Amino acid sequence: MRTYLIASTIAFDIIATAQLVRLVLRVPVLVNGFSVPLWASAIAVVVLGGFGVAGMRLIVKTRPA
Repeated sequence: MRTYLIASTIAFDIIATAQLVRLVLRVPVLVNGFSVPLWASAIAVVVLGGFGVAGMRLIVKTRPA
């Protein structure tokens, strides 16, 4: 289970960082011709960042003695 926690936390942090970079650099994203608004990236940063923080707390809690 610890390996899953580490892997998922790293994945959440990488995606949150990518969304933050998109937000700062104002990179336009088109999905099937629809422009994805920047506020969607802001929400993604908060949510995925929260998952990353929660994952880090669980990793520290389950640290082997």
